[in-house]
Amino acid sequence: MGVMNFLARPIISWLNHESTVRPFPLSDYERIRYELKQCDVLLVEGRTRVSDVIRLITQSPWSHASLYIGRLHDIEDPDLRKIVTHHYSGTPEDQLVVESHLGKGTIIRSLEAYCNDHTRISRPSGLSYKDSQQVIRYAISRLGSDYDVRQIFDLARFLFPWFMLPRRWRSSLFRRRPGGSTRTVCSTMIAEAFGYVQFPILPLVKHSGDAGDAGVQLFRRNPRLCTPSDFDYSPYFEIIKYPFLDFNYHVDYRLLPWHGKGDLTGEEMDIYVDPSDQPSREEVDEAIEQAVLGSEEEANQNGQEQTGETADEVQDTAAEQDEALDSPDPSAPPQEPLDQPSDQSEPTGSDVSGPPS
Repeated sequence: MGVMNFLARPIISWLNHESTVRPFPLSDYERIRYELKQCDVLLVEGRTRVSDVIRLITQSPWSHASLYIGRLHDIEDPDLRKIVTHHYSGTPEDQLVVESHLGKGTIIRSLEAYCNDHTRISRPSGLSYKDSQQVIRYAISRLGSDYDVRQIFDLARFLFPWFMLPRRWRSSLFRRRPGGSTRTVCSTMIAEAFGYVQFPILPLVKHSGDAGDAGVQLFRRNPRLCTPSDFDYSPYFEIIKYPFLDFNYHVDYRLLPWHGKGDLTGEEMDIYVDPSDQPSREEVDEAIEQAVLGSEEEANQNGQEQTGETADEVQDTAAEQDEALDSPDPSAPPQEPLDQPSDQSEPTGSDVSGPPS
């Protein structure tokens, strides 16, 4: 195990390498940290290489998820506070999250670690305070669990059908008791925590009983198949986001600073456009006029075709009526023949031969 850890250490360090921070983040960290409540899921657009791998696998910008547990005094159970104090050496006023991190396992971390990242809040709708404490209790019980790198590759094999190996063959995703594993990833740990209180994320809904029964039954999804984007997609979680420049909070969107003296780099020009490149009002008006003319021409053409079809139908109907008059109806009863005059006239009295005299 020591040799394996020695070999894995540089790989993990390479995967955890972070790219440069954006000059201006996409989200307002100050507003997000004041909005957070216990058991909110913080979605993060990570900047590490492993985040790039997860984004590729899940086809979502959200590569990481953390469970917000509040400050130390927000945790109700004194035993849980003691465990948190053992695993975290910061001040009691720090805002804390529980997360699974590559190379560190399941840890407690300060929310301040994401002050420069693009984040979003995913809040479980209607979760009771009692259940929220149970969710936190489960998450804290997982502290110290190793990060399951293999699960990332198993998830890739499950999501991408072009992998050579079958989905179930030698895969860790389909174990009967996924909660019994000593390894986990961020979204799996959080999914298990909400499953602990039967709170749905993306459950399977099926009819229960007979076909005429209107009742339904929910089935909890395998937490090992959960990804950070599931909390964004789930109808049972409320999405809260605070953009860095929020026109609902700061100014009207029409007053946003689109124009200035800033220049795009060569790489940025492939992704973003200069405000001067947007179409002018004249171009849009011309496109609308062409669309109106095209629709009118098409309508006229369709009208002419319908008129021609109507005339042909009238002619066909008249021809059918004439043909019906000329040909006898086979279903009609046969007519009796008229009396024809005889070619021989009736015999007169002189023609009648009398008896011999």
